[in-house]
Amino acid sequence: MTKIVWKSGTLLAPLPPAMISCGTMEKPNIMTAAWTGIVNSDPPMTYVSIRPSRYSHGIITKTKEFVINMTTLNLVKAADYCGVKSGREINKFKEMCLTPKPCSIIKAPQIEESPVSLECQVVQIFPFDTHDMFLAKIIAVHVDDHFVDDSGKLWMEKMGLIAYAHGFYFTLGRKIGKFGFSVEKKSNKKKHSIFNKERK
Repeated sequence: MTKIVWKSGTLLAPLPPAMISCGTMEKPNIMTAAWTGIVNSDPPMTYVSIRPSRYSHGIITKTKEFVINMTTLNLVKAADYCGVKSGREINKFKEMCLTPKPCSIIKAPQIEESPVSLECQVVQIFPFDTHDMFLAKIIAVHVDDHFVDDSGKLWMEKMGLIAYAHGFYFTLGRKIGKFGFSVEKKSNKKKHSIFNKERK
């Protein structure tokens, strides 16, 4: 395999096209950001990087809070719309027929149609040349109970989550393994069945 060397760039993929809601129930806003992720597990910490020119940047700088709403196949058109339109001129909740729903702690609304919404409180803002990174604590998580079974297990693979890679949206493919499968001990059931067949 031959690789071509390019100049440094942001070619990390896939990413989540997350819908970031902010503002208040009375004046809600949504923007879409792929530059978000987890930075710590205990306490749970996340971030979102936003250009200073974006309308949501000013809102989150002032309120120090936002919600990360996961995007599904049913929400991908709304996510794209919220990524190219500005909340300065329009109410994106209204335009995309989305429902602002109160959070449990912060004043920013979550998106009711999203299966998972993370309430976030900003703890620090890191300014960079093109974007500012809002480092935040995840203080509450809202999950659609439709995807939680009787034992309390969350089945995220049934949500129809969307990925974003190099300017395009993708549905997730088939499940190929779980965390740790590469070192998991193989079951002896198959060995026993073969052994039993040989004995017969």
